[in-house]
Amino acid sequence: MEQATILKQIIEQRRSIFPKDYSDKEIPQSILDEILSNAVLAPNHKRTKPWRFRVFKGEEKQNLGQELQNIYKEVTPEFQFLQKKYDDIGFKISKANAVISIVVEFSGLVPEWEEIAATAMAVQNMYLTCTANKTGCYWSSPKLVNHLKDSLKIEENQQCLGLFYLGSLD
Repeated sequence: MEQATILKQIIEQRRSIFPKDYSDKEIPQSILDEILSNAVLAPNHKRTKPWRFRVFKGEEKQNLGQELQNIYKEVTPEFQFLQKKYDDIGFKISKANAVISIVVEFSGLVPEWEEIAATAMAVQNMYLTCTANKTGCYWSSPKLVNHLKDSLKIEENQQCLGLFYLGSLD
């Protein structure tokens, strides 16, 4: 099959697939490595490579989920707090095989929007690689990520753009 046809099929099949639909099967490390290797092939002006990804698996992933739940409880006024939303935060993290934090680092060499766009293109490469490998994924950008500065070690010239959830499909 011609490469352009294969590429078009992958683009057409790309979907956000949510953790509720993930299986318990572990994603092979080789696929995680491929996802990240393809991400960093995204175009970026002046080769700033502004993306910063961190993979959370196992206990570290569960700790991230607990931290997000704690943040939700801390920043949500009691009258707006929803137990279902609190529980859902933990459920999504536990169902995902891996979670990748998406952080952009601003170099000051180009406008910030260009580095955000380059990071978004890197995430699109991750989406397409997941699709080609029949791996579920989705990019979540809840306001809670703004409170992860300490645990993600976000520096002054960085911003967290969200979390990328990954899971195997049946």
